[in-house]
Amino acid sequence: MATEGIEAVFLETRNWGKTAKFFQELGFELELTSGDGSGVFRNGEGAYFVVVEVPENRDPGLQIALKVSDEDGFRPDPVVEVVTPFEDTHYGTREMTVRDPDGRIWSLQAAKTA
Repeated sequence: MATEGIEAVFLETRNWGKTAKFFQELGFELELTSGDGSGVFRNGEGAYFVVVEVPENRDPGLQIALKVSDEDGFRPDPVVEVVTPFEDTHYGTREMTVRDPDGRIWSLQAAKTA
């Protein structure tokens, strides 16, 4: 079984307010905010943009999460290096990380089942 495209983009920023306005001007709607410099944006049925403010002394990062519809049925070929197997996240999903041939880490997300 393969992944099903991009589920979410996790974006770190040094300025939540400016970044929120930037994405809203590009047509993204703020679906959820915790009030502490983080929030979730979405444009239609596209991928989620999760934006989190980080301190000035830290370089902002970016992570793309690919969707997996069936965690139990997902068996990557040995060419895909599994860094961490599926495990629960604090935001209600199951996540696996893999490394691509150039050393980048990718997140694979599946729905958490009861």
